[in-house]
Amino acid sequence: MTSEQAVARIDPWAVAQQQFDLAAERLNLEQGMRRVLREPRRELTVHFPVKMDDGSVKVFTGFRVQHNLGRGPAKGGIRYHQDVSIEEVKALAMWMTWKCAVVGIPYGGGKGGVIVDPKQLSKKELEGLSRRFFTEIEVLVGPERDIPAPDVNTTPQIMAWFMDTYSMHQGYTVPGVVTGKPISLGGSEGRNEATARGTVFCIVEAARHLGIELNKAKVAVQGFGNAGAIAAQLMVEEKATIVAVSDSTGGIHNPNGLEINKVIAWKQEHGTVQGFPGAKDVTNAQVLEVECDILIPAALENQITAANAGNVKARLVAEAANGPTTPEADEIFWKKSIFMIPDILCNAGGVTVSYFEWVQDLNRDHWSEKVVNEKLKEIMVRSFQETLTIARREQCYMRTAAYLLAVQRVADATQLRGLYP
Repeated sequence: MTSEQAVARIDPWAVAQQQFDLAAERLNLEQGMRRVLREPRRELTVHFPVKMDDGSVKVFTGFRVQHNLGRGPAKGGIRYHQDVSIEEVKALAMWMTWKCAVVGIPYGGGKGGVIVDPKQLSKKELEGLSRRFFTEIEVLVGPERDIPAPDVNTTPQIMAWFMDTYSMHQGYTVPGVVTGKPISLGGSEGRNEATARGTVFCIVEAARHLGIELNKAKVAVQGFGNAGAIAAQLMVEEKATIVAVSDSTGGIHNPNGLEINKVIAWKQEHGTVQGFPGAKDVTNAQVLEVECDILIPAALENQITAANAGNVKARLVAEAANGPTTPEADEIFWKKSIFMIPDILCNAGGVTVSYFEWVQDLNRDHWSEKVVNEKLKEIMVRSFQETLTIARREQCYMRTAAYLLAVQRVADATQLRGLYP
């Protein structure tokens, strides 16, 4: 069985529930509360027609899941990917609940997705699919109810179509219904870099804790989309050396370092990082196993499993992606003393600045990038230190600590609100 097949067989929803169960057990949550938090509040599946450019009609399937609304409206991205499943969307919605709770912003968790390879669509088809999908899930969304955002293969332009679709149905402009919009439509300064910037704020704190000197550190990045490419650039600003990166087509490795801006330009020109002059082509899986101090998985879930975790050579793993590491791999990292910054903390910069965008939209306000980044740094550093304090006190790894912090906050809110009716 190849590692790709092994990844395909891991059910992300089972992983998410397993992670929750571990935290619930340690927190000694009562059984009724466990049952409530273990399942999503709402799951919506839609099948909707789109007229293609050749005049034919195709039917697409999409999902919107709201996991928990105890601490506020649902928040979470919408992804367009051919492998989207209801199990994946449920897992991502649950992770969003914990992510918002870890950084202390007043949201519950939601997530959405459409089973489609958007690279196969024209711009007109993409717009038609986006507007029709948003119309179908409009029974759940709204600026006080459920606020979607970009995710895998969705862009500020798609958010603009979502916002316009909702606004046309309301009869007035509602910028706060989605985040990750273009700046001219009420988007926030710094939103595009927020996931990567939050990741790097966490890495700086972790490096200080571990005694890693960033100006001597070697970094590998799996996934060279928005989060991965910008994280690589920001790590270079911290004087670190990027030795390997990969995208969906494969990876490149140069133990002496890669010039990241040239790699980005190469990818824009060739559609892949592979073939970059002066670097050796490697597979996506090999990027995870190169000699490095810091590994940033910034691709899809279940990349680091029991099968390959033992081969990871980094001292510090910073999860810019959602769910890249399985619970079995966590155990291996713990035994190898690899320090892990878990996804629900590490990549929460995106949802934090989405929250800032929403607040600006509701107040018809606009903050400078300097203000956004200062507020983001304050939240990320505080959340990292709170999680680290729990990890040291409880003698557990950082993921468990982040879950203990998040699940307790959500359980407290749920408990205080009580059961209706």
